[in-house]
Amino acid sequence: MPFYEFGNNDLFYNRIKTYPSLNFYIYNGTVLYNSETNHLGELSGEFVNHVSPGEINLYELNVDRPSGQLIYPFITKDGSLTSFQTISLTDYNNNFSFGDTITGSYPLSAGLSFDRFSANTTGSACRFYRDALKNSLNRNSVLSQNYLFSSSFGNKATQEIKIISIPSIFYGSSIKKGGCSLRFYVSGNLVNELTDTIRNGELRQQLSSSTADSGSVAGVVLYDEGFIVLTGSWDLSSHTEEYGRGGSTNPRWVDFGYTGSISGDAYSSYQLAFSGTNYVPTTTMFAHASKGELNYSNNSTYLKYKSVKQDHTLRYPVISTGSAYKENDQVSLANIAQSNFNNPNQKYEKITYISKIGIYDEDKNLIAIANLATPVRKREKDQFTFKLKMDF
Repeated sequence: MPFYEFGNNDLFYNRIKTYPSLNFYIYNGTVLYNSETNHLGELSGEFVNHVSPGEINLYELNVDRPSGQLIYPFITKDGSLTSFQTISLTDYNNNFSFGDTITGSYPLSAGLSFDRFSANTTGSACRFYRDALKNSLNRNSVLSQNYLFSSSFGNKATQEIKIISIPSIFYGSSIKKGGCSLRFYVSGNLVNELTDTIRNGELRQQLSSSTADSGSVAGVVLYDEGFIVLTGSWDLSSHTEEYGRGGSTNPRWVDFGYTGSISGDAYSSYQLAFSGTNYVPTTTMFAHASKGELNYSNNSTYLKYKSVKQDHTLRYPVISTGSAYKENDQVSLANIAQSNFNNPNQKYEKITYISKIGIYDEDKNLIAIANLATPVRKREKDQFTFKLKMDF
């Protein structure tokens, strides 16, 4: 099998910018991701991915494994002092001796999280969540004054807000500007919608309500960080339901995505849709089949299966000597050249068919195979260039 080295003009490195669409539907505490539902495994009898609906199983480990047979990461404590980031230095020093095995757990999962903070709520946990976004919000104020942590539009340290956290594994590098939509439904009917059509991060209400006009800003999107901060606290309709604010109340934007326990019937549902921005490194390769090359094959079809000797006996590609099998060097090559005339003896021509192209590393390890949809006929006078592309 011949090997050819790629030349300087045969390799091109690019980066493709993609915009994957994502859709989350929330109803009665359940989140559906791109309309996917969790299926029960045939072996485990549990959810195939061992994660809750609406979540992603990072690296897709432990797929369809019984709970008692899940794989897990482990480290032996030694002089290198290697540990997991989830183990604090104090626990590492006090709770583990040298030679002990420190274990983790799989699968790791990621999903949306919704955190609502009531007006004038205090406490270290609330300050931690709000203050963590303060610099990011203020930095984006060049796009809109509604980003400011404290301004004439409100003080996010004291006003009622809802923070929606979106893990980066869903959107990639950033959330695409202009592609974010939040829809609030009651009994299956659209009550109102927020979009960022202006592309400056403002989430503007699309329909008028009894207390707010169309175009009112109900929140902002942190595109790079993956957060949506909702501040719209006006009533969207006269419908009443439990939204975790004590008793039945009218729906508001700060109630979006409520997944808590409801004593009565759940009528509200929510839809969050957006596009991510993902960069895919690609390598384009040109493989050349030049004239007079690649016209021999080790494929068994390159030989005549049966050829007739002068004494009218048959020759086979492989013969037995009694103690071993070996190739028959008297077998002729198959002539698959075709003529435009009926029943001629066409002159022999070296013809092969290219069906696959293997890609090897510098140590001649096969790392990829390109399969052609239709094998390409290669005669000695033919030359071809195949364009291959690999995504990473």
